[in-house]
Amino acid sequence: MKKHLLVIFLLALVHSAQAQLNNNYLYNRIRPADSLANELHLNFYNFNYVRNYEYSNKFHDGYTLYGTQLEPQLVYYAHPNLAITAGAYLRKDFGNERGLFDAKPLFNVKYSKNDLTLVFGSLEGNIQHHYIEPLYNFEGKIDRPIEYGTQLLIDKDKFNLDAWIAWQKMIYPGDAAKEQIVGGFTADIAVIKNEDWKLTIPAQSLFYHAGGQIDVLKEIPITTLFNGATGFTLSKNIGYHVRQVYTQNYVAAYKDFSPTKVRAYQGGFGLWLNAGIDTRWGNLVASYWKGNKFISIRGMPLYQSVSATMNDAGYTQNHRNILMLRYIYQKELLPNLYLDVRFEPHFDLDRSEKQLQFNHSFFLTYKESFRLFKVKK
Repeated sequence: MKKHLLVIFLLALVHSAQAQLNNNYLYNRIRPADSLANELHLNFYNFNYVRNYEYSNKFHDGYTLYGTQLEPQLVYYAHPNLAITAGAYLRKDFGNERGLFDAKPLFNVKYSKNDLTLVFGSLEGNIQHHYIEPLYNFEGKIDRPIEYGTQLLIDKDKFNLDAWIAWQKMIYPGDAAKEQIVGGFTADIAVIKNEDWKLTIPAQSLFYHAGGQIDVLKEIPITTLFNGATGFTLSKNIGYHVRQVYTQNYVAAYKDFSPTKVRAYQGGFGLWLNAGIDTRWGNLVASYWKGNKFISIRGMPLYQSVSATMNDAGYTQNHRNILMLRYIYQKELLPNLYLDVRFEPHFDLDRSEKQLQFNHSFFLTYKESFRLFKVKK
């Protein structure tokens, strides 16, 4: 089965995306540079979040995430093309009296030259992969922001690639657990790119494998799942008040490659259509999802055909039709301090009452790098 998994991954790579909303304010990227060689820096990243779901449906629970995350890291720029980092990820959920909700070490080695970057260790993961939301839930920024593995990044003028694999669960001989691997790629080819117009062909792939030969759970079957998406994006630059209008459209797919089929559906697909306008007062996007027997590895639960909610787990609905209107406002309040506010109401068009439901978010992000000293050689 591992051979089949490798084949799926390689096939995905030979095909050649940006998400429909701009998340750049939330990213924290560290890159080596000539000017930083032999220097030790403290990279400080603080992400504060409120994300509230006012939902009452069978596919996505209603709840609130409210807290803060810290990622202090020491970065040694050992060479103009090499950075080595060591630090920690800390998450505190407000109202949780147990102290920290989560704490993880952060280590990586990052080689970067020209348009290519290779990462080994803690990845530039979660929303930085640029998956569409039916394939990768935005909430991953909060509940699973750390991924460990290997990542290849290519950033050219007309081509971008993020190919990655993360070891989600390692096992040792005799463990009562399955090893778990997740990975894939996002890629984007610019067919037309000038001062006014940009036309791109994106492609995305995501796979998940749970198996292994050294665990004691022989009665639990091997799992191999695949998600993919492709389509086109078109944008037109306008001016100052109305900066850009755009459309981003994808066909998404789901396939169960497991040798023993235990899920409600073995395959499915969906359409993810977006039209938006970016202005100095914010970004407004209309999004439509039409799913058919679609299951996602890490996508937003709202778009799936199989429920995993507290009270309706296992409930299935072949067809899903969701119409969403999104508004996002972003502003750099001070140098290195970024505000991000979102309001995202939606209608489930398959419900006769078509009840309006919504989620809203408030993010405040601070990120800065401090030079500590230069290593003399």
